[in-house]
Amino acid sequence: MKKIFLIYGHYSENSFNAAIKNAFIKESEAIGNKVDVVDLYKEKFNPVFAGEDPDYEVLDHRKRIETCDSIVLIAPIWNFRMPAIVEGWIDKVLAPPWAFKFKKLVGNYGYPIGNLRNKKAVIFCTYGSPRLAITTFFLNLPIRRLKRGVFHMCGIYNIIYRRYFAVPFVGDAKRQEFLEDVKKTANNI
Repeated sequence: MKKIFLIYGHYSENSFNAAIKNAFIKESEAIGNKVDVVDLYKEKFNPVFAGEDPDYEVLDHRKRIETCDSIVLIAPIWNFRMPAIVEGWIDKVLAPPWAFKFKKLVGNYGYPIGNLRNKKAVIFCTYGSPRLAITTFFLNLPIRRLKRGVFHMCGIYNIIYRRYFAVPFVGDAKRQEFLEDVKKTANNI
């Protein structure tokens, strides 16, 4: 049995992101894994970070991450980033010195040392744009930022990134194909 900490960041239970979340949870639990879900919108997570010390909610999420094997993140990509509530969660929860610290080299130069090295990350993202636009014109910015700028900083290099393109414009058959991929991913954690 694996322990999975799932962060969900979409406001609508009728969204395709909700379908991804539900399919992932159902498949994961069917094979014996335990899924601990945080629905940021339902829980009214405050994404605003103003330099304050971590509050109870942030400390609770960190404690739950410490006991999990994998972190799963499900959210849409809007304007080449996740919704503000998810970005704020990243800023507050996956923050130094808890998630990583910097080893000083010389002057202001250093490199991050991640504290979550024994974790795996799975990211499910939906896009309104077609694949060609994201991968060519926009150089895969969301995936590069999430992998290198978030999870690599935390020491997590075992990352599965699943992307579903042009979601508002595809039909039911394509959406079902996407959900089959979600189930396959859940089985391979």
